[in-house]
Amino acid sequence: MIIPKKLKKGDEVRVIAPSRSLSIISDPVIDVARHKLQSLGLKVSFSENAYLKDDFLSSSIEARIADLHNSFLDPEVKCVLTAIGGFNSNQLLNYIDYKLIKKHPKILCGYSDITALQNAILKKTNLVTYSGPHFSTFGMEIGIEYTIEFFKKCFFSDSSYEITPSKKWSDDLWYLDQKNRVFKDNCGPVIINPGKAEGIIIGGNLCTFNLLQGTNYFPSFRESLLFIEDDDQAGSFSDVEFDRGLQAVLHQTSFSNVKGVVFGRFQSNSCIDTDKLKKILSSKKELSHIPILANFDFGHTNPLTTFPIGGRALLDLSATKPHLIIKKH
Repeated sequence: MIIPKKLKKGDEVRVIAPSRSLSIISDPVIDVARHKLQSLGLKVSFSENAYLKDDFLSSSIEARIADLHNSFLDPEVKCVLTAIGGFNSNQLLNYIDYKLIKKHPKILCGYSDITALQNAILKKTNLVTYSGPHFSTFGMEIGIEYTIEFFKKCFFSDSSYEITPSKKWSDDLWYLDQKNRVFKDNCGPVIINPGKAEGIIIGGNLCTFNLLQGTNYFPSFRESLLFIEDDDQAGSFSDVEFDRGLQAVLHQTSFSNVKGVVFGRFQSNSCIDTDKLKKILSSKKELSHIPILANFDFGHTNPLTTFPIGGRALLDLSATKPHLIIKKH
């Protein structure tokens, strides 16, 4: 694997919009996000086309590709941070110069729709990318401490680190009302199947990950730990959409190489609680023999941790308290 260099104070972070446009984010949220990153000692710059917006709240393939390539080519840029998610980053996959990306490795961080870019780049270049906050995520005024803590552990240190659960979590429209947030107590991750496994992390947002099936951008399951989360876009059908989306992954002929699975926390409106998840998973014989952890701090709720797509992790569910350790990377 190719591991990008870690960040240090004075490094430049470039914000790009490979999915939805930065222009859909309010100026106050952008200002808060910029200041949060600057408080970490980082410089913040924006790609030339980040604010462009078309009828799909995005920009042209050409504009997004130019920003991606220019960010990797710029020697001053050490981290490429996505503005926000969306629905169409997989449009870019046939146009990316993967040799350019491999020749100029650096941190690429985001989540949700960015899953397509992360796993495709891993497959094509062996470059480790990162599931973690968007630039817009840093626009939170409160409730972001955990997110920043693990952003720093992942990007400012070479050491291994254990991902511990947050104390509180939220699923509110924080960007509409920063002062009146709704937080819930976090009961912590739930062990579905006990066991212990070590492997290479792949995955991300389930419906986006499945867009790669049947293409040459789908990552290898060899010696892997599958990290999966899903959003609530399907509303009251979220449980059946998740069920069949997961089944599509399990039908992959090489799925038997997966060593363990970690599920991110589901949104409140997804109609999937722990009991529903257990019922869904109980019908999957492919999962019966491997360790499985659920309700972890990644996905479409907040706060969220940062972890390497293509990095190694140890999943230890052999005791009452689960341990998930991101190996030195």
